[in-house]
Amino acid sequence: MARRCFITGKQGHAGNNVSHSHRKTRKKWGVNVQKVRILVDGKPKRVYVSTKALKSGKVTRV
Repeated sequence: MARRCFITGKQGHAGNNVSHSHRKTRKKWGVNVQKVRILVDGKPKRVYVSTKALKSGKVTRV
């Protein structure tokens, strides 16, 4: 399963690491997601949720 936020849809991104000599290598930035139990359609479900969604109060843990 891909690491993607169940609520906001956030996911990782890719780009280039650029050295001082301007050589480029590929790099991935992950998203800070936590596996939590939340209520989905009235039933508890274990899903990945971003920490920003947890801190902002968009989701309440069960």
